[in-house]
Amino acid sequence: MDLWEWQYEGACRETGAEQFFHPEGERGASRRRRDANAKAICATCPVIQLCREHALRVREPYGVWGGLSENDRTAILSREISAAS
Repeated sequence: MDLWEWQYEGACRETGAEQFFHPEGERGASRRRRDANAKAICATCPVIQLCREHALRVREPYGVWGGLSENDRTAILSREISAAS
């Protein structure tokens, strides 16, 4: 249970999940705007680093976590894999 305790401190708890997870078919400017808004909320979050570490460790496939979008996380994980090779 302690592993998840940090989530109670998240700035995202003050807003709806739709801010962090795109609806099916969302693309282009709309998706970039939503991601940017979610990242702005994350930037104020006291547990951003724990959230980011969680998302990278479990390879969260969807949404903005710890200020990182799906594409951001994919890029980071790809670089880590390349560096390990």
